[in-house]
Amino acid sequence: MNQPPDTGHREILLGSGLAAIPEDLLLAHARGEVLFVAGAGVSKPAGLPDFRELVLKVYEELDPAAYPAISGQTNLEKGNLLDVQKAEVRRFQECEYDVVLGMLERRLDGRQTAQSRVRQKAREILRPDGLRPAPIHRALMRLSGQGGAVRIITTNFDLVLEDAARRMRLPVQTYALGGIPRPRPTGSQEFTGVMHIHGALDRNPRRTPDLILSDQDFGEFYLRRRIVSDLIYDAARLYSLVLVGYSASDPPMRYLLNAVSADRPHFGDLKELFIFVPMDGEDPVKLADWRARGITPIQYESRSNDHSQLQRTLVQWAEISAINSSQSRVDRKLKNIVRTKRAEASESERDFFDHIIRRSRPDERTRLAKLISRHKADLSWLDAIVKVSSGRSRN
Repeated sequence: MNQPPDTGHREILLGSGLAAIPEDLLLAHARGEVLFVAGAGVSKPAGLPDFRELVLKVYEELDPAAYPAISGQTNLEKGNLLDVQKAEVRRFQECEYDVVLGMLERRLDGRQTAQSRVRQKAREILRPDGLRPAPIHRALMRLSGQGGAVRIITTNFDLVLEDAARRMRLPVQTYALGGIPRPRPTGSQEFTGVMHIHGALDRNPRRTPDLILSDQDFGEFYLRRRIVSDLIYDAARLYSLVLVGYSASDPPMRYLLNAVSADRPHFGDLKELFIFVPMDGEDPVKLADWRARGITPIQYESRSNDHSQLQRTLVQWAEISAINSSQSRVDRKLKNIVRTKRAEASESERDFFDHIIRRSRPDERTRLAKLISRHKADLSWLDAIVKVSSGRSRN
């Protein structure tokens, strides 16, 4: 099997105005060794709330007395809140949203049941009218394609990824919690589908499936029964996990990291873990924090909670994917790049050209060399193909 040269932690810009992606990750994806993990931020473009917003909406409907304090509209000490309500507000301020829902459920319903008012309201909120997939859902489904099958993990309860697959005419199976197949070596068709590790809503709104909402749920499925933590650990041994749509304060993020990071120092076969991180300006401390937690951050520009650059980056990645993209798209991009001499091309254009060569098999490199020769590319581009193929430094 042809092995590409070491990339030296190089980052590749797939286009102007997009986020730079580590080439190690791009090459792992080209080999079918990447598994995306989609969080609540992925579903926000479709009109669904993230975990924090879900908690706020639940309180607005079920505890209007505490809602002004928990939403920050009034001071905690104002009003006649019970001590337990004040405790819930403080937990919310500390971003412990799973704990807050557990406290609310125990206060209102006494114990956890699938028919509790908290769970009924959460399911209702997550079933808005007119729910439709966004471009980021289609991009993730394309990137998660594995030769006709789809493999993706999500902590979301909604079925928007499945809806995107249906619109794209991709056959896909839904799995949730204990029904998820065990991870298998890359290339296996047994570990495929949309895998809802925190549970999934049923198409029939009358049904009440298990959902990981509260602190008790996380303790049950991550710690006591280890259904989710064991699955994540096994997957991390076989695939480079790429987390999309998470923030540092998300409860799912904490549990996911605990499932992987605790074992990383003891097991050398865990693959690299990546996360797309929104950045409003330069913040080296924030990036260092992610790296110190054993995660490689992929930063993208996000101002005023605008995550459009992330969506555009994933869409473009899907467009040039080595697995599922159209060969003609990549060819067109390369032909545009080689219209000028290599020395006159931008650094991002040279990086993109070299990456396509680096990820290609020898026969594909030969085809690309003939392609650019037919378009009268400068000899410097042909020379670059030879240098990249041999692993020598690029000019």
